[in-house]
Amino acid sequence: MMWYFLMAFGIGMGIAVQAAINSRLAIGLGGQPLAAAFFSFAIGTLCLGFVMLWQGDWQSMSENIPKQAWWRWVGGAIGAVFVFITAFLAPKIGLVNMAFLIILGQLMAGMVIDHFGLIQMPVRPLGMHIPTELKNYHTTT
Repeated sequence: MMWYFLMAFGIGMGIAVQAAINSRLAIGLGGQPLAAAFFSFAIGTLCLGFVMLWQGDWQSMSENIPKQAWWRWVGGAIGAVFVFITAFLAPKIGLVNMAFLIILGQLMAGMVIDHFGLIQMPVRPLGMHIPTELKNYHTTT
């Protein structure tokens, strides 16, 4: 379980690095954060495509694609907006301010989603149990 926490921490660091890289790409493309987001997403899509080809099991996945509710596809659009906004904001408000506000937004949305079980997530009522759960994960792994 500790690896999951390290992965989350690492990707958090990656978000700041990605925003800095994409903001520099936007400047290099004539001040176009939308173009930087597009190329970032295109390269990411190619990388994921190669991993999916390597992993296999296309048949079971392709059979399940049409069975998905429309809202399950919105994550890609949210991700595209995220990449664009970070490329746009990083040079304007700085990485620390941007990261702080992103994390604050993530925490607030996460608390509401967990507490009410929105988006078909398990209900996890807010309370003081969170530090205890983190400690238990650490001691059981």
